[in-house]
Amino acid sequence: MPDALELLQTRRSLKPIELIGPGPSAAEIETLLTVASRVPDHGKLTPWRFIVFEGEARLTAGQAIETAFRAKYPDAKPDQLDYERKRLARAPLVIAVVSRAAPHVKIPEWEQVLSAGAAAMSLVLAAHALGYGANWITEWYAYDRRAGLELRLAFEHDETPGRELAVIGHARRDRQQRIEIGRRRAGADKLDRLERAAGPQQRDGGREGLHEWSHRLAQAWLAHRVGADKGPVSDPCGIAS
Repeated sequence: MPDALELLQTRRSLKPIELIGPGPSAAEIETLLTVASRVPDHGKLTPWRFIVFEGEARLTAGQAIETAFRAKYPDAKPDQLDYERKRLARAPLVIAVVSRAAPHVKIPEWEQVLSAGAAAMSLVLAAHALGYGANWITEWYAYDRRAGLELRLAFEHDETPGRELAVIGHARRDRQQRIEIGRRRAGADKLDRLERAAGPQQRDGGREGLHEWSHRLAQAWLAHRVGADKGPVSDPCGIAS
């Protein structure tokens, strides 16, 4: 399991079609939901709900999405309807984060919505920590009233339904290889820029000397950005980009 900073720095969103099985085990799903629930929640209202779709449940829910799509687009073609029916089957596991923000005498609704967003973010981070690829998506049915009713995730009086989906699975091998190649190239490009911008003293210090110099440069650049240093600070190697 990567350490906390590496985890935050390396998380990437993968498209649902790039996720393959097997999905998380029952114990891992429990871990995902536990982590997702450990978020800021003013007033301890738990203004969100988690719904797990796996196996045939993905297709059952897909039928509800297809029904809503058919009502929205009566002239939809068979292949479009088939696509909607299989939307949730693109990844091995789908977890819906349903916002249940409601008027409260003390807690603003927008804070409750933020809490649901934090839960979704924690969910995809936890999936990454467990070695899975994930994506946080909101497609048309996430805000469609008819789709919410068909999925039994909304009521007639709801004015602003909110449903986020976390799709989770293993990254396809070719996609994972592209990610790793991209990371290596990014690191190599930054080192090349540092070497070109560094003077002889930094080069003589090897990799450790370059890293120490780049760290000092980045600190100076940030201090300049926040106004702590009024003098001009250059960023010759693009370390702040």
